[in-house]
Amino acid sequence: MPAAAEASPATPFGDRLAAAVAARESQIVLGLDPDPSKLWPDAAGASAELVAALAGAERAAGLGAGDGARGPRLEAAAAVLGHCLALIDAAGPACVAAKPQLACFERLGFPGWLALEAAVARAHENGLLVIADGKRGDVPTSARAYAQGLLDGVGTPYGASGGLHADAVTLNPLLGGDALAPFEGAAGRAGAGLFVLVRTSNPGAADLLDAELAGGGPLWERIAGLVAGAGTPGPRSGLTEVGAVCGATVPQHLARMRELMPCAPFLLPGVGAQGGAVGDLAPAFGPGRAAGLVTASRSISDAHAQAGGTPAHAARAEAERLRAAAWALA
Repeated sequence: MPAAAEASPATPFGDRLAAAVAARESQIVLGLDPDPSKLWPDAAGASAELVAALAGAERAAGLGAGDGARGPRLEAAAAVLGHCLALIDAAGPACVAAKPQLACFERLGFPGWLALEAAVARAHENGLLVIADGKRGDVPTSARAYAQGLLDGVGTPYGASGGLHADAVTLNPLLGGDALAPFEGAAGRAGAGLFVLVRTSNPGAADLLDAELAGGGPLWERIAGLVAGAGTPGPRSGLTEVGAVCGATVPQHLARMRELMPCAPFLLPGVGAQGGAVGDLAPAFGPGRAAGLVTASRSISDAHAQAGGTPAHAARAEAERLRAAAWALA
């Protein structure tokens, strides 16, 4: 019998990202950070169908009875899911990716993870890449498990393999290169991406990431060196599968970051609610439009509080505004 054909190598993440950005003419990443107490009004009363679907999955797993806290938690997860589905449908057409914050789902236990999987599936159905924002970083044994749980199944139908089917993940590098290596191997096999925390958008980042090292330069520059030495540029895009999280709240560092990491895609959080401005991010796009991804969460989901109108209409308008502003920079 003839030997089984080998699986075709996965398209490198940098090339996948560049193709998606070009096709959608967007560099905006829709953050999914649902707070059960601050959902869109229609989502707060989640549909009976969503509650029933999550309850059915719990029963199938043998978890559907005997826990007095499970009912409210299941209803909260269903409301979170309803909110996320509506937000993806409304703002997704102006975005290139969705970025679920894993903690916002994990706090709801098993129903929360089911809601996360359903939100990821809806994002993919809408043509969006998915960046799992978990900021994982652990010893190699644990790192391999995290990589399998988040990246296995990229590009395959749900149910065909395990894993969350995320297209990329965020990583904490403070345990060093051996903690990142299992993710690099998994990403290369799956055509997935990694975004390593280099200099984050929160004020407390200065406590450690801006600290001067004995050999000179801040810690974030040392981390940038790790990123620059990892990954392989895609043959079409020139972008690597290992990118960097670079806070939009510290745009004064972007030119130096781009100098240190010329081929890395940048994930740029902090626009909107944290005070960052799209117009300050031009250095990130030096290698091309796909070299920078502008993430926005509350500024899109809560846009109706400032602009008025329905949450869906306001979210789409704000996502379109950000899309046009970022697209004009490159």
